[in-house]
Amino acid sequence: MSSSQPFRTACPECDLLVQVPALAEGERALCRRCGHLLTSHVRDGFERALACALAAAVLLVVACTFPFLAFKTGGLMNETTLLGAVTELWRNGARLLSVLVASFILLAPLTILGALLALLTQLVRDRPAPWLVLAGRVVYGFSPWSMAEVFLISVLVSLSKIMSLATVILGISFWGYIGFTLCFIGAFACLDRHDVWTAIGRLDP
Repeated sequence: MSSSQPFRTACPECDLLVQVPALAEGERALCRRCGHLLTSHVRDGFERALACALAAAVLLVVACTFPFLAFKTGGLMNETTLLGAVTELWRNGARLLSVLVASFILLAPLTILGALLALLTQLVRDRPAPWLVLAGRVVYGFSPWSMAEVFLISVLVSLSKIMSLATVILGISFWGYIGFTLCFIGAFACLDRHDVWTAIGRLDP
């Protein structure tokens, strides 16, 4: 099945104005100057993205509920959760850092995920809603502010140094957050921005 009608778009890398033809399932359009991916048409993209987003939501609940890390040294063990780390930073006077961690690691992904679930549910059901444009703007406007994968990389780098000082126990929340991050990225990988906005325009002209 083909995607929407041909359209023109500017390459985000080199600003070349490109005429993009209608794409069949599995096809991609690349910039003829720099080779940057302009758009693609993923088979059952909305359904796959919705499945990934639902899995991400479940895993985010797990990540916020169970212990994230535990440190054991000298017979003593200290356990922390994601929310507990935010509150501890606040109590110790690092209030700006606490707000930044809460915003980029929890609130931004939660906001994007909520908007994504609402949007994809309507697109899969092919039903209009007055808030589809707003949901699309939230999903694509806030997505650069989600730092879930950056947070995980920084945690792994820190653990490589801490392991020489104490025994580190990775909790259920840690694995849950990894799963959430992978599903969150997977949801966006299944979506094409042009397909999303074309579907929104069709349902809410």
